[in-house]
Amino acid sequence: MKTFLNLIKREFGLFWSNKVLRILFIGAPLMYGILLGYVYSKGKVTDLPIIVVDYDRSALSRKAIEMMNDNEVLSVARLQFDETNLNRLMIEKDATCVVIIPKDFEKDVLTKRYPEVTTIVNTANVLTANYSSSALQLVLGTLKAGTQVETLRKQGVPENLLMSQYEPFKTTFIKKNNRSTNYMYFLWPGVLATVLQQVLLLGLALSFASEFENGTFKYLVNKSRSAFMLILVKIMPYLIMSFGIWLMYWGFTKWFRIPFYENIFPLTLIAGVFVISVCFIGILVSILVPNQLKATEILMVIATPSFILSGFTWPLSQMPAWVQYIANIIPLTHFLPAFRILIIEKGAVDLTYPYVIKMIIIGTVSAIASYSVLFYKVRKIKREEL
Repeated sequence: MKTFLNLIKREFGLFWSNKVLRILFIGAPLMYGILLGYVYSKGKVTDLPIIVVDYDRSALSRKAIEMMNDNEVLSVARLQFDETNLNRLMIEKDATCVVIIPKDFEKDVLTKRYPEVTTIVNTANVLTANYSSSALQLVLGTLKAGTQVETLRKQGVPENLLMSQYEPFKTTFIKKNNRSTNYMYFLWPGVLATVLQQVLLLGLALSFASEFENGTFKYLVNKSRSAFMLILVKIMPYLIMSFGIWLMYWGFTKWFRIPFYENIFPLTLIAGVFVISVCFIGILVSILVPNQLKATEILMVIATPSFILSGFTWPLSQMPAWVQYIANIIPLTHFLPAFRILIIEKGAVDLTYPYVIKMIIIGTVSAIASYSVLFYKVRKIKREEL
């Protein structure tokens, strides 16, 4: 029993002597608890952008649009009078729904011809699609009931018979993108991209840290005194292995019969930019922290919450501004929207350019910082030898 207690005491001593582990073990649960609390602090989605196509331009159609704007879940991001570039506008405005009010809407309502209001629901994001479609159903249902009751009241129908009469118009909801609202199509690719980022960061955390810790960095410098070449040597194997993982993911889509066929080639190129930006972040931490365990722990803190902060499941616009700033320095935040545009929404490649540029900026800044720090360390080794 005494030996057992001494071993327990020793383990506590080892834990407390490791400053990074102590901060992670105690600070991480606290930090994540606060962070995630802020991420979901609103509890519900508000001001989701929608597009309204008003062919009627009548008083009743304007009333319907006003009711949509008054609903806390909805916000009319664009009002237009035809369907020109509707597909592109949905992506540019990140619209969750498109409401099409037909021509002669008011006239048909008043003459009991039952016009049809068409709603196109963007189910690329299941969460926002459900919120916006439910809100629209409420708005249009209220408008239908109010219009019907008012019309019948003017006709002298008794109050007790008003609610039993016919509806003045019907609404049709059309699901666009992931029409079956399959949660696997929506969530699974994002999780796999998160896994790829995490294994890259964890692997590259050991790249230079292990050399410094094992005393073999001088051997590398003697082999090549170019900091750029040393970085390239460390990154290249991971680039090759990442391509193999990408092929494996593509095989999974066949195995699970997931219909991801279009825009695979441009997505592969964008995935390459994503992998490179992640690699340079891992290399930078590995150079700055010359200890394998500490480098791994730091990159775990970056990688673990990245999927939640990416805005893939919970809209980034619904998070506090300071959380958005943190999310924007993580490559995954910019890769996942590009994936959604190309594969789920089947949008044009140029719509992904803003996200690609942000990943390039992250990778470039990390590469310059990595080169600068490594150049200094290589130069220090040279001076020691002289």
